[in-house]
Amino acid sequence: GMYEDGAPGEVFIVMAKQGSTVSGLMDAFATAISLALQHGVPLSTMVDKFSHLRFEPAGFTNNSEIPMAKSVMDYIFRWMQSRFMTADGKLKMVFNDNGIINGNGNGNGNGNGVATADQQPILAPITLSQEDAPICHNCGDVMTRNGTCYKCNTCGETSGCS
Repeated sequence: GMYEDGAPGEVFIVMAKQGSTVSGLMDAFATAISLALQHGVPLSTMVDKFSHLRFEPAGFTNNSEIPMAKSVMDYIFRWMQSRFMTADGKLKMVFNDNGIINGNGNGNGNGNGVATADQQPILAPITLSQEDAPICHNCGDVMTRNGTCYKCNTCGETSGCS
């Protein structure tokens, strides 16, 4: 469920058969996330916390933006990030095919709600695949995922994993 401005306000997750343990846990988790969103917890905070969690079930998806999910939580929050957030972690306005914002904001600052091509976020493929990567504390370059940790391709520093 979304607010009128297109921001998420409620999450519904239907999984497994009704009455199963997994279904009950996911229903309770969705309710907790919905309450957090409704009480002002930033989506970026939840995306940072729940993306890239690794546990079963995990595997390939039919979503070209998220071809591999490390867990159900990983998929849900990476999907929410791609749907509701820009690369810099701010909520984005959702544009329809005509460039008109779906919601109550004007998006581009010109007051008419129309976005031009130069105002759409464009990211290099490496940026898209490393959206959660930290900056190397040794040289300042962006680190890349190396298993469950991060490695700097410039100086070889790691995020603490051996």
